[in-house]
Amino acid sequence: MKPRVAGAPISWGVCEVPDWGYQMEAERVLSEAANLGLTAVEAGPDGFLPSEPEETARLLSGHGLELVGGFVPVVLHDREARESELASVERQAGLFASAGAGVLVLAAATGEEGYEASAGLDGGEWDELFATLAMVEEIGAWHGLNVVLHPHYGTEIETPEQVLRFLDSCEMGLCLDTGHSMVGGGDPVALTESAAVRIEHVHLKDVDNDLARRVASGSLDYEEAVSGGLFKPLGGGDVDVGRVLGALENAGYDGWYVLEQDIMLGGEPGDGAANEVGESLAYLKGVIES
Repeated sequence: MKPRVAGAPISWGVCEVPDWGYQMEAERVLSEAANLGLTAVEAGPDGFLPSEPEETARLLSGHGLELVGGFVPVVLHDREARESELASVERQAGLFASAGAGVLVLAAATGEEGYEASAGLDGGEWDELFATLAMVEEIGAWHGLNVVLHPHYGTEIETPEQVLRFLDSCEMGLCLDTGHSMVGGGDPVALTESAAVRIEHVHLKDVDNDLARRVASGSLDYEEAVSGGLFKPLGGGDVDVGRVLGALENAGYDGWYVLEQDIMLGGEPGDGAANEVGESLAYLKGVIES
């Protein structure tokens, strides 16, 4: 087992949600990622990396990093929003592809800022969602990108039932996020074992399950939970990372493992964020070696 491991700017508190705490500059995040021994990263929120592909490529190569792809939240269920949303996908897909990436990680955004609980879709909105998914896949194919759907808390595909509806209704690949699976009320091990052949990209997180249950029940706001330590370095929470990795390897998974620990910074973190990414990296290596 020689997995391809990448980092993600959200592990340094960099997020697309407005007012999501202290935001680090790309130069610092990439430098710290490279110093940890990572050789690849995801792109982070729109605007985190330079808008010009050549400049992005130079920035990454200057730190010895390659670009895996990027997370793109898109309103998929609203036909009136389709044109502008697809234009955003087209622009970001062009940047990813020009910088050498291979994956576009799609989330079914609600249309509201932030990631609090969604209201759920009716049958017609699900039909629009799947129609837009097909259009996004066409954009990805044009740019040589594999499009995968990322179930994410606070989006229109977050619960086990919604994930199953997605899997049963289309053939798009799945991005397994071990943390958001649990926060959405699911079991990341069970999802991995049942849907391993559909998993084409992985975000590895660990989670405090007590906080996750409170978020899923609606008794705790998502952002409050994140700032209170909802997501942990690998090995510090309640996700059985070893079983997830075993199920994926047994299924022949050969994609990326992206270390993600969603955090919200109240101010300058010193070495704290990088140190926690280092803890996750060390834990993952230990699991692999064992």
